[in-house]
Amino acid sequence: YNECLITYVLAASSPTHPVSAYSYHQGWSRNGQIISGNNKYGHPLILKYNYAEEYGGPLFWSHYSYLGLDPRRLTDRYADYFQLVRNHTLINWQWCTENKLKYKGYSDSCWGLTAGYSPSGYAAHAPGENTDLGVITPSAALSSFPYTPVESMKALKYFYYELGDSIFGIYGFYDGFSIHHNWYPNHYLAIDQGPIVVMIENYRSALLWNLFMSAPEIRNGLIKLDFTIKDTP
Repeated sequence: YNECLITYVLAASSPTHPVSAYSYHQGWSRNGQIISGNNKYGHPLILKYNYAEEYGGPLFWSHYSYLGLDPRRLTDRYADYFQLVRNHTLINWQWCTENKLKYKGYSDSCWGLTAGYSPSGYAAHAPGENTDLGVITPSAALSSFPYTPVESMKALKYFYYELGDSIFGIYGFYDGFSIHHNWYPNHYLAIDQGPIVVMIENYRSALLWNLFMSAPEIRNGLIKLDFTIKDTP
């Protein structure tokens, strides 16, 4: 669902069949209705992607569009995009830290709700009484390294040193686990594994961000959609 931003950017960047800016502003941005006045834990949500969101939704919404698209360098009439993704992550972290639903294992070191496996199948895990199923997905915290390096590093160390082999295998961390439900499946999900690698490298060196943002087609597409692009983050 929220791979939409990058889809619009790529569509506008096409050198042969680009979509118009009208498609972005009237479609994705809903003529400004995408702006949210809501906040949680003192963090403004800034944007709302659907009308039911209270806590900003699952964290992949702040990952998938931004594997190449550098939010540190982007603003438009709707948002400062780094503030957007950082606030989204901090809300997710705070929800798990406070642990309103009293799930065993949740803490400021064991956090991260995003779409992935659960004991009852695939689910879009997110803060909220109806969307938090007691399952932590390592990709949520680890793909957020560029936004919350302290909180993400704390999660990484807890996952690796405290939970160890119960959630870690030959290809890295398994997709999800639940201490509360004593559920530790040895399952990977590539769409969650990939962002971990990419975003840790973006945190370390901004490699993928720099490569993607250096493409002249992308720059032209962003300008066409009325983004302001900072030359340096």
